[in-house]
Amino acid sequence: MPKIFLPVATALTLTLGLASCGGDKAEESTTATDKSTTNPADSIAATAGDSARMAKPGGVMVDGVAMTADKDIVENAANAKSVSTLVSLVKQAGLVETLKGAGPFTVFAPTNAAFDKLPKAAIATLTAPAEAAKLKGVLTYQVIPGRRLAADIKDGQEITTVNGEKLHFSIKDDKILVSNGKDAPATIQIADVISKNGVTHVIDTVVLPTAK
Repeated sequence: MPKIFLPVATALTLTLGLASCGGDKAEESTTATDKSTTNPADSIAATAGDSARMAKPGGVMVDGVAMTADKDIVENAANAKSVSTLVSLVKQAGLVETLKGAGPFTVFAPTNAAFDKLPKAAIATLTAPAEAAKLKGVLTYQVIPGRRLAADIKDGQEITTVNGEKLHFSIKDDKILVSNGKDAPATIQIADVISKNGVTHVIDTVVLPTAK
């Protein structure tokens, strides 16, 4: 399992120095000048088609529960025990309605174990009521505007997140790695969890935005 290369506490300290990153930065860019953020595949019919194309018309199984295309991203995540910490933080940051919106969104969802890697002091700081804006900045760094199935992600690609900073992608031994470009990357553990307003990829490490 990938570990964060730089000390997590240092990375998070740098993260907490950022100003709040709003969710209004929805313009996506990549190193290949990809401008596919307006992908219209956000309907139930289209997402069901994605599931069928991946030979999983019944939905992707997460924690023994089928994540189905008739539910939105939040509804599916709420049924998966392994991402309950993320769901709780999304509620605290006031992002539920955003992620229940039409989107589409691509969410890289850290597991509970991923959050457990962070120092307790860092989590305590992030979850303090006064730090809601900074928590939102970390969470929106895990979200990309538009729909990105695993097959759409290319080695060496950089994509701008909702928080305005870029995620960096690489592919090694058929595994998709996600990073901030500095720390050791997260690995996608469960790909292509289709919801009616986007797609979720479950990852094993919280990817932290870097200081500017």
